[in-house]
This record gives sequence, C-alpha cells and structure tokens, in this order.
Amino acid sequence: MIMSTNSGVLDLSVSRKLGKQKHVSGWWGSCVLKCVGCSLLLSLLATGAVQAADRRPMTLDDLFALRRVSSPQLSPDGRWVVYTVTEVHLADNRLTTSLWLAATDGSVPPRRLTTPPAGKKDSNPRWSPDGRLILFESNREEGSQLWLISPDGGAPRRLTQISTGASDPVWSPDGRHIAFVSAVYPEFSTLPFAESDRRNKAREQARESNPVKARVFTRLFFRHWDSYVEDKRLHLFVCRADGSHCRDVTPGDRDAFPTSTTFSSVQDFTFTPDGQHLIFTAVPAQHEAWSTNYDLCRVRIDNTSTEWETLTKGNPAADSGPMISPDGKHLAWRAQKRAGYEADQWHIYVAEIQADGRLTGPIRCVSANIPHSVDEFLFAPDGGFFYVAEDYAESAYFHLSPKGQWKRLAPRGIGKVSSLSVSKDPVQFVYLRASMTQPAEVWITRSDGKSVDLSRVNADHLARLDLPRPESVEVAVEGGVRMQMWLLKPPGFDPQKKWPVAYLVHGGPQGAWEDGWSWRWNPSLWAAQGYIVALPNPRGSTGFGQKFTDEISGDWGGKCYRDLVAGLEYIKKLPYVDASRLAAAGASFGGYMMNWFAVNDIAQDLKCIITHCSVWNFESMWGTTDELWFDEYEHGGLPWEVPGKYAEFSPHKKAGNLARYKVPMLVIHNDLDFRCPIGQGHELFTALQRLGVPSRMVNFPDEGHWVLKPRNSHYWHEEVFAWLKKYCPPGGR
Repeated sequence: MIMSTNSGVLDLSVSRKLGKQKHVSGWWGSCVLKCVGCSLLLSLLATGAVQAADRRPMTLDDLFALRRVSSPQLSPDGRWVVYTVTEVHLADNRLTTSLWLAATDGSVPPRRLTTPPAGKKDSNPRWSPDGRLILFESNREEGSQLWLISPDGGAPRRLTQISTGASDPVWSPDGRHIAFVSAVYPEFSTLPFAESDRRNKAREQARESNPVKARVFTRLFFRHWDSYVEDKRLHLFVCRADGSHCRDVTPGDRDAFPTSTTFSSVQDFTFTPDGQHLIFTAVPAQHEAWSTNYDLCRVRIDNTSTEWETLTKGNPAADSGPMISPDGKHLAWRAQKRAGYEADQWHIYVAEIQADGRLTGPIRCVSANIPHSVDEFLFAPDGGFFYVAEDYAESAYFHLSPKGQWKRLAPRGIGKVSSLSVSKDPVQFVYLRASMTQPAEVWITRSDGKSVDLSRVNADHLARLDLPRPESVEVAVEGGVRMQMWLLKPPGFDPQKKWPVAYLVHGGPQGAWEDGWSWRWNPSLWAAQGYIVALPNPRGSTGFGQKFTDEISGDWGGKCYRDLVAGLEYIKKLPYVDASRLAAAGASFGGYMMNWFAVNDIAQDLKCIITHCSVWNFESMWGTTDELWFDEYEHGGLPWEVPGKYAEFSPHKKAGNLARYKVPMLVIHNDLDFRCPIGQGHELFTALQRLGVPSRMVNFPDEGHWVLKPRNSHYWHEEVFAWLKKYCPPGGR
C-alpha cells in the first residue's frame, strides 16, 4: 500500500443507530444495546455542552498541544489498563512518550507511571502473565532497550543490554521467558550471544567512524520506507525474565519479523503453549521485494534446532499474526488468498495444535462468510472470535461465532476502533476510540454495557474548541454504485453565504477517510481555515466491500477518477458552495490523483492543487520504489512485459496539458521517501517550471513519506495553508 490516511468522519441520526442494532442478540448483544443508549446520552450531553460553551476554531498550535494516546493493554485480571501518552514539545522539536495507568472501574483517576527524560519514549507496554510487572521498550539509554516496572510505581529497571536494540517484547505463558526483535548482521547470528553482540557493535562503530560513507548492496530490499536496510536482518531473540541467557533463535540471512507494515499484525510472534517454541510471521525466503508470500514459521527457543518449520506452505499469499487460543489447543492467524495483492481481503484461519505448536488438524478458514477484511482479532469465550474491521468508513468491533456467523457489536457512530482487548470474567472490551472530533482515547465497554472514556487526556482542551460536526452524503456514480463522502463545514458557517471547498483525496489507494483523527491531514483543522472540506471515498476505498476495493487495480485514472469528478460535481451544486473557489489536495495515491487532475479536464474547475509525495511517472517509479509487488500487481506485470499498462494512466504522458490548464501547484516531496521516491517530485516540478505553470516545491531532506518531526510538520501546514489562501481565498462571501 502506498499510503493510508487515518481520517474520516461520521454523523448518523439516533434512529439509524438504534435501527442497526435490532439483529443483535446474545450476551454480547445485550452489552451493545446498553452501550448504544449510554453513547447516545453522552453524545446528547456533549452536544448541549458545545452549544452552551464559548468555543473557538481549532488552530495549528492546538494540533500540537493535544496529547497522543496509544497502545492500551488490559491487565490479566481486567482491573487496569496501561497505555502510552505522547506530548509534543514544539519549541524543542521533540516528542516525549510516557506510560500511564487507568483503573477499568474508574475508581481512581489515571496516573502517570513513567517519567522519561524529555525527548525520550517509553512505549509498547506488556503485562507479565501474573500481572505483577509491566515490560516496555524505551530509548532512554543506549538506543531501544527493554525495561520493567511495577504497576504500583517506582523506578523502572533495565532488562536488556543488546547493542543492536530490542523492541516488540512478548512474554512466555509461564512468565519465565521474554522474546523480542533486534536488527542484526546475519553473518554473526550463529555465534554465541556475547560474541555476536560484540561483533555487531564493532561493525556499527566502524561504520560511524569511517569517513567513507559508501553503501554496498547485493539484494533487494536495500532500503525501506525511510531508511537503508542494507544487509541487516530482523531476528527474534529470547532471554530469561531477568534478562540473562539471551540468544538469537532465528539466525540466518532471513527476516523473522515483517519488514513491511502491510503484513504486520497486532502480534507478529507468540510463544507456543509449552513455552519452548516461537511461532512467527516470516518474510519470504526469496524475492522479498516483490513477493507477498509471508508465512508462519516455528522454531525452538533453546537453539538446539534453529531450522524454521513453515506451517503455512500451502498458501502462496500472505499469512501473519499468529494467536494461540486460551486453552492452548488452537492456532489462529490472518491470511490472504491472492499472491502479490497486498489489498486482498484478510480472513481468519484456524488449526488444532499440540502444546509445542505443531499442527495436528487441517487448516480452516472460519471467516469465509464475512464481508469485512479483518484488521485484528481475538479469541472469544464461546470459541469464536472478536475482530476489528472497517465498515462504511468506520472501524468497529464484531463477533464471529464458531459456526461462522458474524454480528457487529459496536454501535454505529463509534468512529475508529483499534487495539482491541477483552477480559472474559466479567466481559469487558478495552480499545482505542477516535473520531473526527476527538483524538484517540482509551475506552472501555463494561459488562453492564456502559462505555466510558478512561484516559480523557484531551477533554479540557477539546472543550475549548469548535470542531465541525461532519456529515455523510452519498453520490451516485457509474455502475449503479453510490460513493460515500464526508463534508465538514467551517466554524461560524453561514448557509446564506458562499464558501470555498478543499477537496481532499486519501492515500492508498486501498484506504479510506474514516471517522478517525489524523495528526497529519486533519480535516477539522482544514475546515477551521475557512473551507468546506470534502472527503470522498471513491472506487478503491476500503470498508465498502472487496469488489469496491478491487475496482481500482489497473485502473487508477479510470473509474476512481470519474467517481471523484462526480463528487466534485455534487459539491459544486450545493447552495452554499462557491464553485469558483475550489481547491484539491492529496498525498501518495492522493498526490497521484492531484497530478492526474492537473492534466485532465477537472483542472478547469480548480483554483490550485497541493500534491504531497506523489506518483508522477509510473515508468520510472517501478525501478526506484521499495516494494515492487505493489506496482507489478497494479499494472499486471513488469514494465517491459506490459509497457502500455504503465503508461496508460501515468500523468507524465499528458504533461503538455499542464500548460493548457495552468493550475497553480504546490509540490511537496522528501528525500527519505523510498515509497514514492524524490525523483517523482523532481520530474513533476521540472515539467511545471518548464511549462510556465505557477508552482512551488517544498523539500524536507530529513523526512520520508510523511512529515513527522514537530517543527517540520508545523512548517508543512504553514506552507499548505498559505498556498490555499493565495489562490483560493477562504471564508464565506
């Protein structure tokens, strides 16, 4: 996937919310129906508060003042949730992340558990099986290392001392061992740990001190996303719970952990029930830059045998995210069916296992009847599953029965749910929940059906902001299909005036504008500049059925483009829209579409375009991007095998039309973007300048596909909003 944009909106009526729940039954159905009533009451109370309070439009500084919550982990006894809170120090250009603890019954207020030095990060917490310790990773000393802390507080204790760093920790079922990930040079990986670690450290120190900074590559990948991989491999290590007896259990020249986030799951490796083996998501043994054949593999942790046993040999597509059932009798995981296609539907597969993780029964797909692509899943008490999936521009949680019947548990309007965990006695759902009007917070749906915001780190700040209530509309497009689209009106909106429009196209292309919060493309902040913000979900978007998603493959400038044209036509006819002030913007695939807009007739309607880390030339893109499987699947082969397909919808082939339409374009592209490499931006900007089109290029040499450093992000927003205001003046008239 080129890029996903974690934003979307939803504002549905009370009657629709209630009507959607009539089919829900069982213990989970009772919980959900009570949750709906509670959520609606909270919503009505919040609406009243908005009307009564003196609120102001959101500013850019507000975006950086809000705190960022992630990684909630429910304690084994279900009484506590540990999570992370990140604070932005804009003046110092730093982020600081700490651990916080909240009681699930709300009996005590949330409290900070760790206080790392400014600019350091405590992240990825994991409870020990007995609930007495919390394991986490931190870069407070010597890179990323693992640390332990008691939930009662006190000073954390460093666990690992590995020169190549440690991340993504997992406890063994008995709490005696801990597994983690480290990127090492494979040629040292068969040596005893102390010697291997010494040689890895010496290699890194020699590299740093050498005035020659040449890099030598012998295979793909040699770079990924925003960093050079070179010849390192991601291996799994195991140590005792006290940090001793550390060892590399997956030695060799192969990655034992996903190098592509596309195939990563909430959990990418797990101990077997006997605690003596690991089952993990392995990168393809060959052709990893153009193959999606990720497999589940199994290996012993005592190093008596380091040979990887492949458990999913029969599937040529991706398998990932191994999960052991609570009774230790079943292994479940996510899998796709189509090789080479990263946007294929993810299903849940199950097999019976022995205590050592060996499969003893046939592999079964248990989600064949669900319409959703599974993002994450958990075993349910009845032998079925809870899972999270996109559903009509929301991410909600569902129940899948042992017989394959599915039910939506989360009420409509819940927004974007992620990081789901469940306790069974009593049944409680803990998750991150975000919406267009609220950054992610830790929520709980208790056994009595009540849903409560546990973390509430931004409640006071949000109470001062006038955030738009988004509206959902549907636009008729070709093929008897209706395209869903969100509209946000600016604070102080007057329907008697005419307003300009910012038309934002999401990335992916297999992605969607969801009812969620974005720290990079925040529609509420765009609306606060004085624009109607439109967020269309055209062909290729996820959450509207697999057929809808598939219809963009090989057709980037076809149906999807025509859907977007139809969306803009719909907007132009709204009585409060000024059709003479329309602007468009997008990143990654959205940036591609901006370039396609600029060379096609839709450009006649646009006052300006903003294109971020885009695709301009498909023919040069293939040989410079990192994940080759994406381009090869989308175009149906290699460039010399299907040359016409690479050229068909490539904007550079129609570059002469830039001079015809002369739409002012802001081009943003970054040196460390290896997904849509910097050359794409260079080629586009050169064409614009050569043809005399008003244009400006902003380049961040220290950023990748996204702009993540606080000061860089602040500058990015200033450039974007200044371009909008220059060519498409804001405000109602």
